[in-house]
Amino acid sequence: MIINKDKNTDRKIRHARVRKKVSGTAAQPRLDVYRSTNHIYAQVIDDVKGMTLCAASTVEKDIMALCAGKTKTEEAKIVGTEVAKRAVAAGITEVVFDRGGYIYTGRVAALAQGARDGGLKF
Repeated sequence: MIINKDKNTDRKIRHARVRKKVSGTAAQPRLDVYRSTNHIYAQVIDDVKGMTLCAASTVEKDIMALCAGKTKTEEAKIVGTEVAKRAVAAGITEVVFDRGGYIYTGRVAALAQGARDGGLKF
């Protein structure tokens, strides 16, 4: 009998396991990544206060205009750069990277590289 694995359920288990150890503070907030089929989202989160400090995604109109005609990986890098700009403007320079249970390759790695290029350290 063939059993179809639900990859998203496995990802959520991995994410929960990582979240036991990774937490964002005011001094070093958490850069969280969510990757859907068509879009990518990034947030800088202070887990102590339980609030999002800044965010960027490919569903925003200004970022969508920058991403026109680009591949998903190039879009992820643009989102990473944009969230880094917003974080630096808010006075955040150092973060903890939370890959959301995704494998650190492709779009997730591109977003991380864009965030580093934008001025975030992790």
